[in-house]
Amino acid sequence: MKLVLTYIKELLDEKYFQFNNTSFIETDPISIPHQFSKKEDIEISSLLIATIAWGQRISIINNGNKLMKLMNDEPHDFILNFSKKDSARFQSFVHRTFNSNDCLFFLNSLRNIYINHGGLENAFSSKLSKKDSDVKNAITHFRELFLSIPHEHHVEKHLSNPSAKSSAKRLCMFLRWMVRKDNHGVDFGIWKAIKSNQLCLPLDVHTGNVSRKLGLLSRTQNDWQAVEEITSVLRKFDSTDPIKYDFALFGLGAFEGFK
Repeated sequence: MKLVLTYIKELLDEKYFQFNNTSFIETDPISIPHQFSKKEDIEISSLLIATIAWGQRISIINNGNKLMKLMNDEPHDFILNFSKKDSARFQSFVHRTFNSNDCLFFLNSLRNIYINHGGLENAFSSKLSKKDSDVKNAITHFRELFLSIPHEHHVEKHLSNPSAKSSAKRLCMFLRWMVRKDNHGVDFGIWKAIKSNQLCLPLDVHTGNVSRKLGLLSRTQNDWQAVEEITSVLRKFDSTDPIKYDFALFGLGAFEGFK
């Protein structure tokens, strides 16, 4: 068994270096926040893009670019000065089930977070203790804070809840973008309050299927329990940066058809 795990780790290490480079950016939703250099612009655009990151990648990127243009390509400044008069420009924005009302709520909630709660990094990390082995509590607290202003029930579906067993794939992906820093040019690594070893795998159909094919994941559902299971295995491969293997697992599934 140890020999098998050694072989799998070597495979994943090889694929991590193959896919974790700047050529990955062009066809990935992370290309949108890579248009910015200001910390707040990066994190705001990243959260919005991660939120709509399901469906065809080209559609995600096109709608992501459209959303940035609606914000005058200055997300932080736009959020701080967002008011009712700005709402009309978003009336036609839609990405699958994320409609204009959802979008307006996100803008209002982001404004609340930056004006009253110290910004996105603080919103995720303020309740995270040194005893927390992963980001479950950080995501749960952020979700509660984000939904603390008046909202329609419909919007809640766009913020996954790991405490309700959701895999929270898009929020885990957002956190990977913000926290990991390995100088390969893909993830930003602009947050310091959360550590790379606390991150959890963004579990989706690709990373889940490849993990099961490799014998790393036994649970059949893509839920938070599965996230914890596969993340614990990846921590054995790299205890300080386990989620670097997201590149390998996703690349094997999405780009090489490994099923």
